[in-house]
Amino acid sequence: MTKNELRRAMRALNRGLDAAERAAASARIVERMESLPEFARAQTVGLFCSMRDEPDMREALSRWCGVKRLVVPRVEGTTMRFFEYDPQTLFPGAFGILEPGPSAIVCPPEEIDLLLVPGVAFTAGGLRCGRGRGYYDQYLSLAGFRAVKIGICFAHQLVDALPAEPHDIRMDRVVTDR
Repeated sequence: MTKNELRRAMRALNRGLDAAERAAASARIVERMESLPEFARAQTVGLFCSMRDEPDMREALSRWCGVKRLVVPRVEGTTMRFFEYDPQTLFPGAFGILEPGPSAIVCPPEEIDLLLVPGVAFTAGGLRCGRGRGYYDQYLSLAGFRAVKIGICFAHQLVDALPAEPHDIRMDRVVTDR
């Protein structure tokens, strides 16, 4: 299966989850994240504002706000940067994803301790297939980036094998709803 075929198949599976299934699976992912020692140690956590076919991170943003320093991404042309999370300034940005507004404070990559990374599919060994634009792989390759990288997905997105390319960055761990 090519990466594009895999992306189509996973998008269909993800969108096939009803609202209650998606909410329950997302809540289990958040609970599993909170039980990790890497989460306990992290002061600055990078996470994402979810697309419709990704695990819903709104609960994590709400629960962790004020407990951890949270940063979320904003796409700027061909690059992505992380900014302080402020729910009052979020607006639909690139690809319709909620992003920090223009007055948001940038977070240098070296200040992030733990980064939750969405993906189309992952292997148990941490290989990741993204949406194909390379934003996360580029960000994870930045000088100074040192965070623990945790792939976030529904259990059905965990696959036995993925085609890997030299620029693909492996996750340190993958967390699913199971």
